[in-house]
Amino acid sequence: MDPHAASRVADLRDLLDRANTAYYVDAQPLMADSEYDRLLAELVALELQWPQLADATSPTQRVGGTPIIGFTQVSHRIPMQSIDNTYEIGDFLAWYRRCEKAIGHQPTLVADPKIDGVAVSLRYERGRLTCAVTRGDGAVGDDITANVRVIRAIPLKLRGLDQRPTSLPALLEVRGEIYMPSAEFDRVNAQRTERGEPLLANARNATAGTLKSLDPAVAASRRLAFVAHGRGEWDGNPRVTNHWDFLAALREWGIPVNTLAQRCASADEAVAAIGAFAQIRTTLPFGVDGMVVRVNDFAQQDLMGTTGKSPRWIVAFKYPAERGCTTLRLVEWQVGKGGTLTPRATMDPVQISGSTVSHATLHNLEEITRKDIRIGDQVWIEKAGEVIPQVIGPVIATRTGSERAIEPPVHCPSCGGEVVREGPKLFCTNAACPGQFRERVRWFVGRDQMNIDGLGERLIDQLVDAGIVRQFADLFRLPRDQTANLQTEAVLKSGKPSQRRVGEKTVDAILKSADGARSLGLARLLCALGIRHLGSAAAKTLARHFSDMRALMAATPAELEALPDFGEITAQSIAHDLALPALRTTLAQLESVGVDFTSREYRSLESRGVGGAESGPSAGDLLHGKTVVLTGTFDGYERRVLTAILEARGCKVTSSVSAKTDILVAGAEAGSKLQRAHELGIAIWDEQRVRDALATGTPAGSTPTE
Repeated sequence: MDPHAASRVADLRDLLDRANTAYYVDAQPLMADSEYDRLLAELVALELQWPQLADATSPTQRVGGTPIIGFTQVSHRIPMQSIDNTYEIGDFLAWYRRCEKAIGHQPTLVADPKIDGVAVSLRYERGRLTCAVTRGDGAVGDDITANVRVIRAIPLKLRGLDQRPTSLPALLEVRGEIYMPSAEFDRVNAQRTERGEPLLANARNATAGTLKSLDPAVAASRRLAFVAHGRGEWDGNPRVTNHWDFLAALREWGIPVNTLAQRCASADEAVAAIGAFAQIRTTLPFGVDGMVVRVNDFAQQDLMGTTGKSPRWIVAFKYPAERGCTTLRLVEWQVGKGGTLTPRATMDPVQISGSTVSHATLHNLEEITRKDIRIGDQVWIEKAGEVIPQVIGPVIATRTGSERAIEPPVHCPSCGGEVVREGPKLFCTNAACPGQFRERVRWFVGRDQMNIDGLGERLIDQLVDAGIVRQFADLFRLPRDQTANLQTEAVLKSGKPSQRRVGEKTVDAILKSADGARSLGLARLLCALGIRHLGSAAAKTLARHFSDMRALMAATPAELEALPDFGEITAQSIAHDLALPALRTTLAQLESVGVDFTSREYRSLESRGVGGAESGPSAGDLLHGKTVVLTGTFDGYERRVLTAILEARGCKVTSSVSAKTDILVAGAEAGSKLQRAHELGIAIWDEQRVRDALATGTPAGSTPTE
């Protein structure tokens, strides 16, 4: 070992770590990017020459390694709950009064800009990054550690680990947002324009797509940023008893926090902070969609607790959506998985909420007609929820008479097939339409459908273009070598020749995931097929009443209409589609590759008893067989958990109140559904009554979250 090499490696690592901290935490760069890159290249060369000096926390580990096989799911030991929103100062003050009442005096608050990114939890053990997990559904997320490790803004080890390791927490779980700065978003889109690729819709979606790429080199090629805003599990410093001091500790440990955060001694100061931030939020170099305000003291947070959905001690104030005015130049019609044609507007680029917008949805033909939108119009654009751009309407006063009406297509833009209109929507009637097929494959492999991991949009396009996937069944028998030899997504995006392939390990992971998808059962398969009027709730209803696919296909429209929440139009449409030769061919192909058509939810006639009324343990159950709607928030249950419990007890849980609804379960802040239930004379239960009913035999493992 050359002692000079070891010393130089240590110096370079320290210098590059300090450069990252200076840039992302202190906003005081130590060096130019070119100098950083030169020093990093020197360190790479030394580590290659002296492999015994390897260190997993070295800055060289951020350049991106081999593609990962897929994402595993990780349970959050402390759930990542969502935050309640408020849009009016009066509602914010009402929240503050609730906090004051619960605590017994005026609490100190911390107001922090809400950056529009992807929520993530970073886990540090003994000062080293060991795991990074997305929020997911709050209880379970995806392990994205491989992609997070290449983000320079996130330290691989906490500052002070080498000099004073005992001062660091043994365990630290940091919650925050990974985001793409506006300048980086514009740079990536400029590159895509040069390569003739579709532009990324917005910075948040671009961030999510980057983090979910199976190739860490994609994340390494983009300068994503990170800002911490909360804590999960930790074995920390007992002197840190509030959020403001916690943010200071994070900065000391080298973790970026938002420098615009403010401590507020009263509600008036918080309102002033919200108002002041409104004046500068559009000038920031990143997207924001509000201001998060929380009770500062940890003990007071614990005293207030949480509902089943959100902590009571924190709220997000959302600003009115920003609008921009531009010229509508073109309308293109895009075909979806069910053949629906959706109009997409192309406009002169306009800056809205920190990003450049040149495309927006027009929803459907009926909306175009109602708003009288024409090509050549000056139009108002707004970001729905600060994310999805949409055309609000035309500026009538600026019309010159040269504007042209938007004509609906007669033929499908993808296949040239016939287009028919049903209500406000247009449909391509060609079941073999390639545009439909690509979207249907993307839907089919989705997490809530067949959950085949590793098949991103780009790889699906490649598989379809190469003729490897011509039908759903092909997804379960991908040719290993041919698929492995396709180029990686990163190579395709760069537009440069390369020998990098998808690889055998990635294909093996996809095939393993597909193998598990074979046994998901009837409800998931029905949802995956993309049949019109057949979403997840309707699919579960069918799976409860039919033992397998053959029994379902033999059902008449009248039998389907008799099911809960199935009207005449829905029943006839589903019966019609199930009888289509193309769908039956698809099902035969899926059966030939071992996809199981058996229902996991079916209750046999024997268990129902005479006339369909179940006997046995469920007899006399107040809930069994009822159609239930949930509204509001609940103290003891997460919504999805309560839904699963009720379904296990034989309930049909639906999303809307109708004459077929038996019970409305109303939690806190129940809205229009409660009023509708009163109008229809539907039984209204509170959370305690549900608890009492469930106490007669809640299935094991389905206890509420306290």
